[in-house]
Amino acid sequence: MSNKDYWWAKWLLLTILVMTINKSIAGGAKMDNALANVRLESSHLDDGAYVNADPQVKQDMSKLGGIIKRFIFEKRIDPVPIKMPLSQIDIKALDEHSKDAVYRLGHSSMLLKLNNQIWLTDPVFSERASPVQWMGPKRFHAVPLELEGIKTIKGVVISHDHYDHLDKSTIQLLKDRVEYFIVPLGVDKHLLDWGVPKEKIHVLDWWQEITIDEIKFVATPAQHFSGRGVFDGNETLWASWVIKTSQHSLFFSGDSGYFDGFKLIGERYGPFDLTMMETGAYDKDWADIHMLPEQSVQAHLDLNGRVLMPIHNGTFDLALHPWYEPFARLSKAATSHNIEIATPIMGEKVLFNQSRVNQRWWAGISQVVNELRLPRPDQS
Repeated sequence: MSNKDYWWAKWLLLTILVMTINKSIAGGAKMDNALANVRLESSHLDDGAYVNADPQVKQDMSKLGGIIKRFIFEKRIDPVPIKMPLSQIDIKALDEHSKDAVYRLGHSSMLLKLNNQIWLTDPVFSERASPVQWMGPKRFHAVPLELEGIKTIKGVVISHDHYDHLDKSTIQLLKDRVEYFIVPLGVDKHLLDWGVPKEKIHVLDWWQEITIDEIKFVATPAQHFSGRGVFDGNETLWASWVIKTSQHSLFFSGDSGYFDGFKLIGERYGPFDLTMMETGAYDKDWADIHMLPEQSVQAHLDLNGRVLMPIHNGTFDLALHPWYEPFARLSKAATSHNIEIATPIMGEKVLFNQSRVNQRWWAGISQVVNELRLPRPDQS
């Protein structure tokens, strides 16, 4: 075993250990009786745990041994980029610009400028997506946003409670300047434990809606799981989100495997001007809860989307595939279906009426020749 492989194995095993005991060191929440009563109102609760629409799709520990073995012995190709391009967001221009726009902040963290309001999705601004900051997946790039310059953020939308989507330090940094937090069932307990005032939090089950200052938010199904410890029992819900203004309609996938729920969401709430679709951290051992790039394209078609923006990539190394592969594979699949994609560099503004939003910025910054014949950045 090489020294590099040794450190990968050590990181994975330590992460499992830390997640197992994270309730005491990272502020994870256990459900109290009052919250349990709220959870029982959901129709997709089974024996005290949330379940997917397809009850056969479950996340358990049965494949853990094989996953650890693969992380130790499989050859890694370009696990991190040499240097990520970055566009620092101009706070003054953000405040003055009245047109609706979206900005990628990294991974699944998005800044949405809608109706002259600022909304964030799954904000993770810490150095690592981990229960602790001394180990775990480290970000490839800085956050392209100086939060100190933003006085008021209208709201934060959370898809689920995994560490790469719900970050305690970020929530505590934001809680005094955010007016609203919109979360799936059970996630409110984490926020309350971290000091977010109860009156700021709105909790939704799948298919429930809330309208805030003429922007509608709908919690829609996803095929995933939840928990902030290895042995958590899906005590909080996971969701995708429909976001609608009078001018624009957006879809934010959160994390999900491919399932027929996308078609149902498209029938009920489509078409969408922009779909922000999970495309990254996929693998054959967890394909039912993280889409392959080609499935992300199919989900976009099911949703009746116009422009597809791949997210959940380009910030943390969370799987065995090369960091650039999600972009290359999705770009190829989208081209075959004549789908317009938006692949801005982190921090770049994307307008809804902008036609040229596809940049192949990942091409040419791969470190190592792909010896396993996966798509190179310049061959998609």
